[in-house]
Amino acid sequence: MKYTKLGDSELNVSKICLGTMTFGDQNTESEAHAQLDCAIERGINFIDTAEMLPGTAKSRNLYAYRDHSRQLA
Repeated sequence: MKYTKLGDSELNVSKICLGTMTFGDQNTESEAHAQLDCAIERGINFIDTAEMLPGTAKSRNLYAYRDHSRQLA
């Protein structure tokens, strides 16, 4: 995986991003977790959560995964 610095910070983010637009709408929580597992196993640490609002199925899927695995950047 290729990484780049995020702005002037020391944070390295993957050049490939996983979008979470379908989480909670077009796939199940287990499918969302499988997609996150796959992305992280391949070195992706840039997760686009722009469409998420607190308390929605989308955010609950990501928060549940976060509680399961603290590997997200």
